[in-house]
Amino acid sequence: MKKILVINGPNINMLGLREPALYGAKNFQALQQYILDSATRLGVTVELFQSNHEGDIVEKIQAAYEQFHGILINPAAYTHTSVAILDALKAVGLPTVEVHLTDISQREEFRRFSFVSLYAQKTICGKGFEGYAEGLEYLSQMI
Repeated sequence: MKKILVINGPNINMLGLREPALYGAKNFQALQQYILDSATRLGVTVELFQSNHEGDIVEKIQAAYEQFHGILINPAAYTHTSVAILDALKAVGLPTVEVHLTDISQREEFRRFSFVSLYAQKTICGKGFEGYAEGLEYLSQMI
């Protein structure tokens, strides 16, 4: 069975509380359940991981080598700052989809650049929870 690692970066665990006008009222547990339900529908296995710490995310990506078939990542604020996450993704060489709940191209100027998009085979922005399902579907077809 296809195995996909789903990584959520800093503050995604605060969904429902953090800027609900921007991110919506559904909480992080609802996002996790949505991802699990989408994976079941697509016939893939997922492991969910969330961290507010860049090093933990880098270590999780490194540990994915030869353990997973692909990575779905919402690097959150690290999208715009983390060369370390980019380098980890390149090092493990797994098919990767980047996902964002909001459309980062329509946000503040500093949010418009993504280091992760320099490696990811696909970037999905502004589709809310549905972006995760789209990313899982893309990876399940690609791997």
